[in-house]
Amino acid sequence: VVIGGLLAGGWLLMAWALPSLPAAALTVGMWLAVTGGLHVDGLADCCDGLLAAKSPAERLEIMRDTAVGAFGVVGVSWLLIAKAASIAALPHPCGWKALFLAPVAGRWAVVYAIVRYPYARTEGLGSPLKGAAGPDKLALATIFTVTASLAAGIRGVAAVAVVWVFTALFARWVQSRIPGFTGDVYGALCELSELATLVALSILWRFGI
Repeated sequence: VVIGGLLAGGWLLMAWALPSLPAAALTVGMWLAVTGGLHVDGLADCCDGLLAAKSPAERLEIMRDTAVGAFGVVGVSWLLIAKAASIAALPHPCGWKALFLAPVAGRWAVVYAIVRYPYARTEGLGSPLKGAAGPDKLALATIFTVTASLAAGIRGVAAVAVVWVFTALFARWVQSRIPGFTGDVYGALCELSELATLVALSILWRFGI
């Protein structure tokens, strides 16, 4: 919610002073600065590991490597371009609502995945999160997310539903590549769910649904 509030406020200021595309690009830069690029790093590692034509054990080892490969560079570049394009496509009066909701929905997806799906390692950055997870944490995250979604009205609730479906499909694909989630996969899921929120809302507003 705090991250969403910062992004919404920053976007309102930049959209007032700049054309939509530069404002969107700067908003994505602000997004990276606020989060420290933590989840983007996870996405890069996931692209390198999960897309490799290797065994599950080898994919996990690739994801441990701090070096970024070609798949990681392409994946992160695509994500940043897609986020900027989606923000630029949002109707001006509604853009702040999408930017407020997207970080909330992205983190709800992570909580859902932590509670719902197995962890792939016996240790790792995400292991303490998995150990502390439970239905009570998911219920609290869901309350926060549904409340935040109301800022965008019924479209916000629909966007969260899209994120839930995306999370289930993404989890199925991940489990076809490795035994379960890791900290990197949680980060990738957060980034992709944020993008899914922006895309869903831009489509809903574009067609007046």
